[in-house]
Amino acid sequence: MRIAVLTGPERFEIAEVPPPEIAPDEVLVRVRACGVCTSELPAWRGEPAAEYPRHLGHEVSGTVAAVGADVTSFAPGDPVGVWVTSHGFAEYVAAKAAHCRPAGDVPLDEALAEPLACAVNAVEEADVRLGDDVVLIGAGFMGNLVQKLVRLRGVRHLVVADTRPDALQRARELGATRVVDVRGESLAEVVGELTGGRGADVTFECTGGQAALDAVGDVTRMSGKIVLVGFHQGGPRSINLAYWNWMAFAIVNAHYRDVDVIMRGMTVGMRLLASGVLSLDTLVTHRFPLDEIDAAFRAARDKPAGFVKATVTVD
Repeated sequence: MRIAVLTGPERFEIAEVPPPEIAPDEVLVRVRACGVCTSELPAWRGEPAAEYPRHLGHEVSGTVAAVGADVTSFAPGDPVGVWVTSHGFAEYVAAKAAHCRPAGDVPLDEALAEPLACAVNAVEEADVRLGDDVVLIGAGFMGNLVQKLVRLRGVRHLVVADTRPDALQRARELGATRVVDVRGESLAEVVGELTGGRGADVTFECTGGQAALDAVGDVTRMSGKIVLVGFHQGGPRSINLAYWNWMAFAIVNAHYRDVDVIMRGMTVGMRLLASGVLSLDTLVTHRFPLDEIDAAFRAARDKPAGFVKATVTVD
């Protein structure tokens, strides 16, 4: 089978290797798509100094090709969303059956169960309630997923802030009650006007950047919730902790390493997808064949106009 191997900074090579063998509790999945995650960009760039070769890819969807001796939950041919920790940019991947979820009739290149689980867990941990005022900073792929899920909670105001006109237009189309281009408009003033000076009940930070951390405290009400969805990599970040203490913010770190939590998020997310309550049809915008995986990563880095999510597809 073919597999993409990261052999150096910004350089994948396609290798021919035998398909992986599966354990009794595993399934062999014929990969249809694997999403490019922002968290993988530093490794692709070689930051920090990385060891090579490396096998990236954890947002997998595909069909079951074979099952281990102890597996009764799936059969060959079943479409699935899959969570693995690596080796996803390949024609086949081995995964524990317990880490797969049925995809039903969802287009397989949109059945990205792992990132959907992250968004589901973030919204559930934040406990967004009926009638809440919500601010979302960052209208990329994860921000869009969070926005879609927050709307299902029946909020009053859903304010989305970003710097990219195309991202803000997409947020409008996804149901934002107000969008804010922070390059020319004050997010704090907009939120203050909409909430009578009270501030947002819940603010989601979905960028992973310092600028969003600087803004969240200015738009969240006293004893409101700040939800850290963005993946903060690189150097240390700073916050005005004295002010955050005074405001008694509840801080939700929406990053989960407990496998049971990840699996529950996948279960909920794939139920929503398979039932048609949720769709990713407008969010997977850039698809690349396995041989062009470097182009997929460049698109994720450069974010050309209209970009939301890149996937590597395997025919």
